[in-house]
Amino acid sequence: MELVFKALADEGRRRLLDALRERNGQTLLELSELLPELTRQGVTKHLHLLEDANLVVTVKRGRHKFHYLNPVPINEIAERWLSNYERDKLRALSALKAALEEDR
Repeated sequence: MELVFKALADEGRRRLLDALRERNGQTLLELSELLPELTRQGVTKHLHLLEDANLVVTVKRGRHKFHYLNPVPINEIAERWLSNYERDKLRALSALKAALEEDR
């Protein structure tokens, strides 16, 4: 679980995960376009960290390597931490917060 938290701590890695959530099965070239401030090697390092945390799995097809989101570790964290709290109350507080922010 520590690897998952470490992986999620970086904004760039979260952007990669968001991109895979929107469209799964992207190549390194496609994902590199999301982080133009990094070299392809830099993006590769981020993807390796995500793979080590089991948040991304890869499939090779021919010369291409496709990256897929694995949401299971994130769900396990959510279940572990949210189960310690009362979900209904948290949802109500979140809805209240959203409503109050809309009024601003």
